Amino acid sequence: MPDPVARDAAEEESAFSHPAVEPDATLPYGDHPDQVVDFYAPHGGRASAPLVVLLHGGAWRAPYDRRHVTPFADFLARRGLAVACVEYRRGREIPQQRGTGPVAGRWPDTFDDVATVMDALPELAAKALPQADPRRTVVTGHSAGGQLALWAAARHVLPAGSPWRLPAAPALRGVVALAPIADFGTAVGLDVCGGAVGQLLGPADAYEERAAHTDPAALLPTGIATVVVQGRCDTVVPQAVGEAFVDAAARAGETVGLTLLEEVGHFPLIDPAADACAVVAEEIAQLAW
Repeated sequence: MPDPVARDAAEEESAFSHPAVEPDATLPYGDHPDQVVDFYAPHGGRASAPLVVLLHGGAWRAPYDRRHVTPFADFLARRGLAVACVEYRRGREIPQQRGTGPVAGRWPDTFDDVATVMDALPELAAKALPQADPRRTVVTGHSAGGQLALWAAARHVLPAGSPWRLPAAPALRGVVALAPIADFGTAVGLDVCGGAVGQLLGPADAYEERAAHTDPAALLPTGIATVVVQGRCDTVVPQAVGEAFVDAAARAGETVGLTLLEEVGHFPLIDPAADACAVVAEEIAQLAW
């Protein structure tokens, strides 16, 4: 059996080896440099195509931006889908206090951005991609971006008084969450991404209150079709995290699809050179079309 660490390193190297793909258009949704969306037009000359909203991962940390998923965005566009690849504010570049790495996320900026861009996307897509049909929107995200994708679909069930709460369910065909950090309790217990969840939510005394507004496993049921795609050999966001979310959904009376991929780790899900990426594209297409 391959060494898990070696497998993960090889898969990460493959996923990050593709050159970034320039978008067909880029539009801002705010004044901050990170408040932008890259748009990729569907290939094949379709007059109308579903819109896929793509939220990148990287533990909500600043060094990981949308550029690393642009080959995946292009992969989806080549399959006839319109793609909106979202950037958002992440943790600052400076190391955390008494730490060596950048902090995960910004509170509340990261969630402000996702809420703002989701609300603005129909208008932005109409300007940038006339082919995009916002009535057929699927949200997808990888790792930390999977958490944000699940959260974007759950804003109508946020606690009363939340600034991000919607009065009704968003008009989505569904969510495809790729190895998502979908259950904060399990992720914290496994120290996923070096304590990223705790950094995202800030001070320990604020954890419970903030988690109630952001933990996908606490925001169920949503009534929106949801699928989790997970590699069984994932050592970055282990299978147990996604399974905990699926179990939480079942307890809430909702069925969430779970696609487990054998001999697959964390990064093949967004690697156009990997078979797993084709499985992801098919999951998205099944909801979108």
